[in-house]
Order: sequence, then structure tokens, then C-alpha cells
Amino acid sequence: MRLVPLGDKIVLKQVEAEETTKSGIVLPGQAKEKPQEAEVIAVGPGGVIEGKEVTMQVKAGDKVIYSKYAGTNVELDGVEYIVVKQSDILAIVED
Repeated sequence: MRLVPLGDKIVLKQVEAEETTKSGIVLPGQAKEKPQEAEVIAVGPGGVIEGKEVTMQVKAGDKVIYSKYAGTNVELDGVEYIVVKQSDILAIVED
């Protein structure tokens, strides 16, 4: 199965949280803060959303930073995804 987003929705897969800090301290599961960095898995078609023309600015494979409390968590085939609106994407991470 796969998720196909509609409208201005984007499917993200969260980047794994670091297990250790830079100083070498190992963090237990509850202490790890989920990063707001994710990989774009799928992008909706855009179009006219609530009377405004929306052009999608991200594509599958992009790494992005998204709002902390944005989106809806979805689990599919044992993998967790987050579905967000394009407006919840704050930046694209470029290498």
C-alpha cells in the first residue's frame, strides 16, 4: 500500500532522532525529542484550495523542516508517516 495525498497535502517520513548527544550521552526513548526534519515521500497535485491557486513547492525526496505540532500521524505497513499541508512546511534543507 501507499499514501496518495490530495490537494495541498504532503506525506512526510520523519528523520530518526539521535540516540546519543554530541558529548556522547545516550538518551532513553522518552528523552529524545522528535526532530522537525523529515523526508518528503509524496506530494499532492495542488490546484485551487479554498479559492486560492496553490503551486506545490516541494517534491518527493526533499528534506524539509515542518511546524512542531503540524499534521496528522498515520501508520501504514508498520511505518509512521505525517500528513501535513504545504503551509506547514517551513523550509527545504539543501546539502
